[in-house]
Amino acid sequence: MKRVFTATMLFTVLATLSIGVCAQSASRDDVLKAIAAKRAELQQLEDQFLSPAEQDRAAYKELLSQPDTGLIRLLPREVYESEVYKKNQKTLTIRGGGAYYSFATLTHEYGYGSDLELSSGYLSVGFAGADYGMLIDLGEVSLDEITSDYPGARSLADYAAAKDESQARAEHRQIQAGRILDGATFQSRLPVKIGSTFLVRSINYDYTDVLVAFRVARKDIDGSVIIAWKLLKRFPKPELVRTVQAAN
Repeated sequence: MKRVFTATMLFTVLATLSIGVCAQSASRDDVLKAIAAKRAELQQLEDQFLSPAEQDRAAYKELLSQPDTGLIRLLPREVYESEVYKKNQKTLTIRGGGAYYSFATLTHEYGYGSDLELSSGYLSVGFAGADYGMLIDLGEVSLDEITSDYPGARSLADYAAAKDESQARAEHRQIQAGRILDGATFQSRLPVKIGSTFLVRSINYDYTDVLVAFRVARKDIDGSVIIAWKLLKRFPKPELVRTVQAAN
């Protein structure tokens, strides 16, 4: 009788544990679904936060009716990404804090062929590995005037991207100091100027290579800037011969 009672108790305990495990699994699945739902909701809010105002869209309505054009907001990296990480006060989930944009993949998410960054009042190009690029400030020129044959744009369009890593890194260093092409000086980092039109050639190895004209339309109270842009040329995917480190 004692053995029967013990076996019955053991069966009851195991059944209870099994039910508990199933309940816990179901509960964790529900939590995961809730997280996915919240992320989708948060994504919508972040998209709204990153969107230019309706007045901006109205101002560039004609440009936006053309192919390969767009209107974006860049957030200052020091406000929404780097500093908030230091203080553990992150508010945006998007990688890069909305400070980056890819004109090729049309995303603010850092790491997907990012072409432009806003940080501490400067615009930059070339962020990871051997990736690099060039910027030039054309001044207060209408985007309508800019084509791939425009002075400066033609120089960037004719520029041949580096093919091996050592050359790419050397080009990056030279551009940081000021790279002269056809008498014009190009750099990898320039100060933001409201009303100015810029050219950028951005080379992201194994991803994208684009030439874009963009205009800084205005600056918002939080330091973010509204940028109108148009794609001038898309180049073939750039490939790089990587430097192989010798084994010790």
